[in-house]
Amino acid sequence: MPTDCINYQNSGYFTALIRDYLDQKQNIQSLYHRFPTLENFKGQMEEKQANFDNAHREVLVSVLQKQYEKISTSDLTKKNIESLARPNTFTITTGHQLNLFTGPLYFLYKIISTINLSKELKAKYPTCDFVPIYWMATEDHDFEEINYFIFKGKKFRWNTSSSGPVGRLSTKGLEDVFEVFAKEIGSSNAANEIKTLFEESYLHHDTLAGATRFLANSLFKEYGLIILDADTPKLKQEFIPYIKEELLFQNANQLVLETTKQLHEYSIQVNPREINLFYIEDDLRERIILENGFYKVNNTKIQFSETEILSELENHPEKFSPNVILRPLYQEVILPNLCYIGGGGEIAYWLELKSLFEASKITFPILLLRNSALLITEKQAKKTDKLMLEWKDLFSKQNDLLNERTRTLSEFPIDLSIQKEQLKNQFSYLYSVAHQTDKSFSGAVKAQEAKQIKGLENLEKRLLKAQKRKLHDELERIAELQNELFPNQSLQERQSNFSEFYLENGTKLIPILIHKLKPLETNFDIIGVS
Repeated sequence: MPTDCINYQNSGYFTALIRDYLDQKQNIQSLYHRFPTLENFKGQMEEKQANFDNAHREVLVSVLQKQYEKISTSDLTKKNIESLARPNTFTITTGHQLNLFTGPLYFLYKIISTINLSKELKAKYPTCDFVPIYWMATEDHDFEEINYFIFKGKKFRWNTSSSGPVGRLSTKGLEDVFEVFAKEIGSSNAANEIKTLFEESYLHHDTLAGATRFLANSLFKEYGLIILDADTPKLKQEFIPYIKEELLFQNANQLVLETTKQLHEYSIQVNPREINLFYIEDDLRERIILENGFYKVNNTKIQFSETEILSELENHPEKFSPNVILRPLYQEVILPNLCYIGGGGEIAYWLELKSLFEASKITFPILLLRNSALLITEKQAKKTDKLMLEWKDLFSKQNDLLNERTRTLSEFPIDLSIQKEQLKNQFSYLYSVAHQTDKSFSGAVKAQEAKQIKGLENLEKRLLKAQKRKLHDELERIAELQNELFPNQSLQERQSNFSEFYLENGTKLIPILIHKLKPLETNFDIIGVS
């Protein structure tokens, strides 16, 4: 297996903002609090401990114990829930949508990053406890993003509709998905385990939130993972002062807009609204907008005066849902959290929020880019070696990879750069002659130079094309290998479902990932699997 390593910055799959964050570029240092190093967590713990209201701990523990009442979980998870009542216990949090059957592979990588970072922190700071949290995005409504998963290139879609928070959505109709999927994966022992997991998760639970909790608990309970559904009145009660502030003063909008001005050279991930709240019921999730002194629920006839909406907030806080701008604040208010672990897009929008946290007097968490990995079988590793490829080659765009390999494998140079340089030297003499005689002659010289350079470039392209035909078989093997590892010319972790690899590795899969993924390293992990 190739031994070279590729870091996130050189992988070609991260934005300029994330690359600059990882490189700790000076121009964005004001947008985050502390960079993720083991040493920096000491200051983060001290600050969070001083600023966090321990009354939130009692509420959090009671909510979690209620949510776990009907779930069989590990002693470690139970112990972790109880430990949250103590002031020396902190959380490490990741969040994710309720993708059907976990969706793409990086669902696993996010959670494993939180588990492994919690372990590393415990080893570094043994007098404290660190609890991995998976925050379920139960209040989201982007159902089209989560209603499918991909197994070996085939999409399995849940054909239903959703108009409210997805966590409250009925699992009715997933019997059809199960039936089709069960036929696809065969009847090996691992396949039967996968089918049982799907069936017990989705066919034995009434809501998508319940199904997702069962699924994540089944996969990660032995590692002490706590799964939190924050769509609950008791936790929303803790957030009332911040919801009230948003309704009355709309400060988040201006604060975030000011921050985005500092990000003008990058693509902005999210833009704030005037009011960054939704009004939700089981089948409703719509923005709250302020018009002519009334708070209106968009696309409905529901509206409130200021007095009425504040009364509604006090009596039914569960009907107020923070959007992408306020959700991170909600998380940090109710959790004794030190670090948020997310993908590149998530880290990008968190970088817009520090001024909002400062105005709210809530400690801004350390931001850590989740682990990324490429799972490769022994057969694929041998192919990679045989084709004399390095990992950086496989991460290249396919056309660039094939062109480069053609040049490398060709028995003569295809690059005509030397000839182009010689031609330019010849024309430099003609330019000097033109300047000494008739300056109007320079235009003719320039046109002739461009024509001949263009001719060499066309010859170079034709030569490359001819060599690609000659090397067709080897180039085809390279393309096939890359297509296996990068489905649809995208990262494997953004396409493939874990079940594809569980089918071959069974219960060994997650322990392999737990062992290999190192959350504080910024290398793209290449992990050998069966």
